[in-house]
Amino acid sequence: MDFPGLEDVNSTRMTPSAEQGNLSAEDSDFPDEAPQGSESILEGGDDRSVVTYEDGLAGDTESTDSDSSEEPEIAESFLATEFTGENDFDLPSQENSSPFETKSRLNLQKDEDFATWQRIIRVDAVRANGEWIMYSPSQAAVSEIKARGLAESVGLQDYDHLEPSRIFHAARLVTILEAYALYDPEIGYCQGMSDLLSPIIAVMEEDFLAFWCFVGFMKKARHNFRLDEVGIRRQLGLVSKIIKCKDSHLYKHLEKLQAEDCFFVYRMVVVLFRRELNLDQTLCLWEVMWADQAAIRAGIAQSAWGRMRLRAPPSDDLLLYAIAACVLQRRKLIIEKYSSMDEIMRECNSMAGQLDVWKLLDDAHDLVVNLHDKI
Repeated sequence: MDFPGLEDVNSTRMTPSAEQGNLSAEDSDFPDEAPQGSESILEGGDDRSVVTYEDGLAGDTESTDSDSSEEPEIAESFLATEFTGENDFDLPSQENSSPFETKSRLNLQKDEDFATWQRIIRVDAVRANGEWIMYSPSQAAVSEIKARGLAESVGLQDYDHLEPSRIFHAARLVTILEAYALYDPEIGYCQGMSDLLSPIIAVMEEDFLAFWCFVGFMKKARHNFRLDEVGIRRQLGLVSKIIKCKDSHLYKHLEKLQAEDCFFVYRMVVVLFRRELNLDQTLCLWEVMWADQAAIRAGIAQSAWGRMRLRAPPSDDLLLYAIAACVLQRRKLIIEKYSSMDEIMRECNSMAGQLDVWKLLDDAHDLVVNLHDKI
């Protein structure tokens, strides 16, 4: 087994980040306690700063379909801790502690991290919607006895209001996400990962196959969940550059609104358009994206593209071209009606169910054809 993304493990992150997910206050049982960090940005908040430890102390706490702000103890224990400098949280010093004591303390910290991940995974799993049911009749037909048995075996809680198919789906999410947290402890679990896993387990009935598919998927997506947000910022920068090259007038308007960093598409980047598209559209977009990546791995480059007369060369960043295309489709609305970054963010976060995935892919491929040599 190859450990995922060893070459990418450059972060100082030692424990889970403050949630990077995206649930609105309306989705929370405690709307007055809606989080204010990156997760609020995903839902349309106006705080564009990176979530830091100090932000966490102020009460900031990611989810895609979930928000763990309803559990104060989760938020408190989920603050990022780094074993350096002033934030060492009373870890024993090398001078005053034996190696055994230090190792024991670190192991205890890891156990606490995993316990935190478990609690948040279970909250997210129960909140997963049931739109996958029509695509997987065999899973939807699961018996109540089997569903509740699996739920009890993984420690699922507060699921009595769910029908058996959703209980079964939630229990599978818990099983695989906990396994991944152990497999890749540098990332562990961040809210948003349940959104990425849900379509996979909807079409794959064997948990072990779904797990390894998710591992492969996360090799590309794991940088979206790193505390330093370097991967996210690189992608937002590329979206900004695509818009600037394609439509200078729109870009100047974004500059005027101090929105040229394209932070308003943060959620689209983190969960790969999962929130804006239904399950069928998501699978279409992801499979086209994966096909491009497979073509690149197979060595189909620009020269081969020309010989094969393909409509567009394969791009490792097709998702980002699609996100830029989505913004460009709304250029007139943005220029004429919106006067702040918050308004643009609200527009982007209200696109769910309104996108034509095939038009989106056509426009994205047009951008690839015209701009791939410039970006």
